[in-house]
Amino acid sequence: MDHAQHWEQLARLLPEPKNHARLKSCPVDFQVREELGFAPGGSGEHLCVEVEKSGLTTGEAARRLVAACGLGRADIGYAGMKDRHARTTQWFSLRLPKSEVYRLKSAEDDSLRILQSGRNHRKIRIGSHRRNHFEILLRDFRGSREDLESRLETLAGQGAPNYFGPQRFGRLANNLAQVELAARPGAPRPGRSGRGRLYSAARALLFNEVLSLRLARGNWNDLLPGDVLALDGSGRLFLPEEEESSRAESSRPLRKRLAALDIHITGPLPGANFPQHGYATRGEAADMEDAVLEKHPAILDWLRREQVEAGRRPLRLALRNLRWNWTREGLQLRFALARGAYATSLIRELCITDGSEHKTETES
Repeated sequence: MDHAQHWEQLARLLPEPKNHARLKSCPVDFQVREELGFAPGGSGEHLCVEVEKSGLTTGEAARRLVAACGLGRADIGYAGMKDRHARTTQWFSLRLPKSEVYRLKSAEDDSLRILQSGRNHRKIRIGSHRRNHFEILLRDFRGSREDLESRLETLAGQGAPNYFGPQRFGRLANNLAQVELAARPGAPRPGRSGRGRLYSAARALLFNEVLSLRLARGNWNDLLPGDVLALDGSGRLFLPEEEESSRAESSRPLRKRLAALDIHITGPLPGANFPQHGYATRGEAADMEDAVLEKHPAILDWLRREQVEAGRRPLRLALRNLRWNWTREGLQLRFALARGAYATSLIRELCITDGSEHKTETES
């Protein structure tokens, strides 16, 4: 299997673009601000700090904060991974006594700055954020402005394919090559530090291929018999019959809610308890998923052996607060995405980029 071609071979929603632009020429061209899913309560053993960083991975920033405060790895938490080749703002929590807060100052320099802080009773954990806000400059645009704006309007109305971006698979998709080796019968178990990365890459591969098949068949946005749905923003899963019988939810027909980006069709993130908690696709929807998953029996068996928790993920991402304007440098984009969505999946539908999308971290 040529893993390096995975991203390029995935189906698109729109015709392959002929527009070109440069992405991430410098960190300020790609800005991400994390919106935390709760406000620090003002008291507690954890100090939540909002950090602006540039040229650092989330892991590097975390290690710097821990070292400055004399803490251990278990004492720090964060909600998601943010790009190194960007200017990003995200939250960390530190189990730090009030008498030791002064230590944080030594972690700051031109690449890391603490913006604000607040006490809280609970640690920040993966997925604790609500959404990410993006400001992206596509420099040196070559192509049709009319075509690109038409694409933006279409994506704003329909949503974009919610692919896991190439960041999830590592440089030259090396993570997928490692998954293939790890999934072979009798292969040694991956080291503890790298297991999570390989689990994520394996499930992302399977999800992307299911989404690609539905895009190719033109039904990624159409409700099929047996589909499992998710509420926008919360990710809460439900079956159509559950929603139709609930008095607490909107009474609008499901297809109208799909068109309004209020709910989304989901795809599989296989694991040990797959299908997750009884939310199994059936009928035509299950047949489409099985057509992809049965091509990867070794990976499925490996994820089950490793007791990786199964889940589901929306097939599309909704663009919120989308705005754009043309500058002398190129196209300035502003939008918000739910946690777990990749901006590269949006940009892939707009233009061919000469840049560093393969050099970024996973966005969780």
